[in-house]
Amino acid sequence: MELYLIRHPRPDVQPGTCYGQTDLGLAESPVSVAERLRPLLPQDFALYASPLARARLLAEALGTPQLDPRLKEIHFGEWEGRTFDDIGSAIDAWVDAPLDFAPPGGESPRQMAARAHDFLAELRAASPAPAVVIVAHGGPLRALAGQLLGLPPEHWLGLDFACGEASRLDIHEWGTVLRWFNR
Repeated sequence: MELYLIRHPRPDVQPGTCYGQTDLGLAESPVSVAERLRPLLPQDFALYASPLARARLLAEALGTPQLDPRLKEIHFGEWEGRTFDDIGSAIDAWVDAPLDFAPPGGESPRQMAARAHDFLAELRAASPAPAVVIVAHGGPLRALAGQLLGLPPEHWLGLDFACGEASRLDIHEWGTVLRWFNR
């Protein structure tokens, strides 16, 4: 099976802003990004996406997605929409426990990964089409790829999912990733 993981187009947000599940506009056209990505995708595929506009709009430009809230970016709670400078030294607790810290009213990276993995388990059980495209956010895509690649969670942050780019994982029987391509 071919699994395509696509991160949403670049959001229209000031650098240094913590935005997680904040529904932002886009700094680039989802239609243009879809036109650039389309030649990299197979003719037929099952399409899934986060319901947040920055992912959903790109997915809709690629086809008719099934929207799933488990593919949303991490929820930063009270930090949503604030600058990292405004958050200040409170961010030190996250640096000290990068996988387990949850901002006030938000979720931890492990909690976000658990819901993304729940989506993946359901996808596996559904025996999806030979090609699946997922349009989502950096956090859930790292969690999905990290699990499929057999990496420990502390290495997932090193996986690169640039905005408006696609990665392809060739999967054999959902247990072995044969190849990983970034485009």
